[in-house]
Amino acid sequence: MADGAVTRFAPSPTGLLHLGHAYAALIAHREAAPGRFLLRIEDIDRARCRSEFETAIYEDLRWLGLDWPDPVMRQSERMAAYRDALTRLTPLTYPCKCRRGDIRAALSAPQEGAPLAGPDGLIYPGTCRDRQMADAGPDDVIRLDAARAFDALGIDHLSFRDAAIMPGHDHILSRDQFIAGIGDVILSRRGMGTSYHLAVVVDDAEQDISLVTRGKDLFDSTWIHVLLQKILDLPTPLYQHHRLIRDDAGKRLAKRDDARAIRAFREDGTSPAQIRDLLGL
Repeated sequence: MADGAVTRFAPSPTGLLHLGHAYAALIAHREAAPGRFLLRIEDIDRARCRSEFETAIYEDLRWLGLDWPDPVMRQSERMAAYRDALTRLTPLTYPCKCRRGDIRAALSAPQEGAPLAGPDGLIYPGTCRDRQMADAGPDDVIRLDAARAFDALGIDHLSFRDAAIMPGHDHILSRDQFIAGIGDVILSRRGMGTSYHLAVVVDDAEQDISLVTRGKDLFDSTWIHVLLQKILDLPTPLYQHHRLIRDDAGKRLAKRDDARAIRAFREDGTSPAQIRDLLGL
């Protein structure tokens, strides 16, 4: 779909890859041709990542017939790059000491109505928005002040293009829609020094990714990434949000669903060609 694109498959080594991962990897590999397909290991959550799962990622993907250039980018080795990006964002950020229970309680107050959830979880009510970065403590997360970000950029909306959903047309989200439906997202989580959103934006730019292929469940997260790309003066790639692979009940596959792990199919004698057929590829 994007001739000569640079794509990537970026799993987290927190469990075995399943059929949904196989589909995502195969789509990214296919869409790169004749460009470059890259593998990236997203291992910023050191408490949950395991070396044996990272080894299994390499083995399962090679069994599927995929290849990629070495060395593989590992997010755990790029903390300095994330710190640099976070420093650049300092004028638009604030430290937050609220826990999930605090946020849930604030959103459940009678005057607030029912809690609202966005792509980054419960939409933060802004309790700590007046705190200064100079007051940040070791147990704080760092949040982006979305309103300040839009004002600093001098824009009232965001846009990006998707090669699968309304191809050839811009998807548009207004400033007010972002603030109401996404809010002040976390850029640095406790004990991590970064977040998925910040790391993926910095890494996609570093690797010159021109086409991001991923599941439709991440479509709304793309608005966060586009905003960060604009603030950090990074290019916005073309996106392609593909269908999700679901179980018999229609539920999206999770890593705990070992029955649909690629490793289980391998051990049962399933061939890579049969996996492709099973996935409609």
